[in-house]
Amino acid sequence: MAENILRKLVNNSQMAIDDGVYDIDVDLQKSNKDFIQITKTNPHATLLTEVKFSSPSLGKIRTLTDPVRIATQMISGGSKGLSVLTQPHLFNGSPEYFVKIRQAVDVPLLMKDIIIDKIQIDAAKKMGADFMLLIQSIFDKGHLSEIDEYIGYGHKNGLQVLLEVHTKQEFHNALKTDADLIGINNRNLDTLEIELKTTETILSGEEKSRLILSESGIETPEDIQYLKKSGADAFLIGSSIMKSDNIEEQVKKLVNAY
Repeated sequence: MAENILRKLVNNSQMAIDDGVYDIDVDLQKSNKDFIQITKTNPHATLLTEVKFSSPSLGKIRTLTDPVRIATQMISGGSKGLSVLTQPHLFNGSPEYFVKIRQAVDVPLLMKDIIIDKIQIDAAKKMGADFMLLIQSIFDKGHLSEIDEYIGYGHKNGLQVLLEVHTKQEFHNALKTDADLIGINNRNLDTLEIELKTTETILSGEEKSRLILSESGIETPEDIQYLKKSGADAFLIGSSIMKSDNIEEQVKKLVNAY
């Protein structure tokens, strides 16, 4: 099982690339706000909330509805940035949603995808993304070799890089790079199981030289308080907000965790 999910995600991206999903014909500007600066000065919990309709672990999360409406509700609730899924396979995402949201809101946006090719980074720039996601284990497990090259290419294109890790070793590897922000995924991509303690375990005894975003499995203000105490600076929250009947209120509640 272990390698299969990651390999499947990589294959899905290759399929999407082959299908021309990332042949983008727009030239949008990114936000003039800086998520990292916002995080450093925000007195409340800084949320990067995620617009996603499906996931490999949960299947369908929410009926496909207007992504812009969801995005604006999240921002009204106090979200400081949005993560928007552009991966069509398993996540029901699309660059088209990203473009619609970018045209409607001015907060920083993360292009959330499994990046395995520079054509995806080109797409991120054209769509006005502020951040792109790279996953450390894709490089560590040999699916791709040159992490510094990908980060450099992102930076050259004006993108900040969120580098995602799940183990202490990956965290140490990530710190050797020029990634702008390190994400700790509480979900194991090999098994899809979530363990909130992952953030605490990885940060325990570590010097923090980069802002830390804790991702996955965050549902309550108590979860946020615990993760903050463990050393997280900001929080990526998707499913628990997307499943909510009142997105704006749910975001507000989590933002006011502290």
